[in-house]
Amino acid sequence: MIVVKHVVVAEIPLLEMVESDIDHQKLPTVLFYHGWGSCKESAMVNGYELAKQGFRAVLPEAYLHGERKEGTLNEEAYMEFWHVVAHSIEEFPTLTDYYISKGLTDPNRIGVTGLSMGGITTCALLTHYPSIKTAVCLMGSPAPVLFSRWLLNSSWAEGLNIDEANYQAELEQLKPIDLSLQPEKIAGRYLHFWHGTADNTVPYQPTLDFYERVINEQPEAAKHVSFTSTKGAGHKVPYESSVEMATFFAKHL
Repeated sequence: MIVVKHVVVAEIPLLEMVESDIDHQKLPTVLFYHGWGSCKESAMVNGYELAKQGFRAVLPEAYLHGERKEGTLNEEAYMEFWHVVAHSIEEFPTLTDYYISKGLTDPNRIGVTGLSMGGITTCALLTHYPSIKTAVCLMGSPAPVLFSRWLLNSSWAEGLNIDEANYQAELEQLKPIDLSLQPEKIAGRYLHFWHGTADNTVPYQPTLDFYERVINEQPEAAKHVSFTSTKGAGHKVPYESSVEMATFFAKHL
């Protein structure tokens, strides 16, 4: 039986999902990050699939979301998008250290995944934490700088008065977490992408372009970096792709 526990670690609420009969064992652990405007509970189908595979699934609540919400997220709040991602990056070691210190997580078998903003967070985490062994990006982007430029010309930014100087400064701050600018930080780790071809929220093509560039420039990467898509799918992860995500971790974590 899979149990769901509400846990708070250093004021970060999260859901933990795990098979009850192995709950107290040291397990491979996967953190799943939800999307913009959503909450940890919305990611439970993914946590369930991970737990079925014998993982400890940890579903953190993103900054300004769910239990951490400080107001209503609307289109103008997109300016906070990268601050939310930054919080998740900063909080990652707090969460993993907690589970490692409790003897509940194998420090050599830590994975990360997420959808949309959570997929963007997943790729950003790879630029900072070599301890991550395996990652899956679901309809996210490995290219924050390029994605931010796209956002500026999208409906997200309609009606907003963007200060060009501040905007350029923010782009510079994104470069350290941009995996597309430092693909060498994949460093032989297993990384899988899924993206719907008709996604108008986080564009499909830039992610495919990154994947193709990586395997063309680093032929050995084809052994550990993979990409699948669903033709005509928009910005929603099909159940089959959640299963695919969990299966990928079962094979490579």
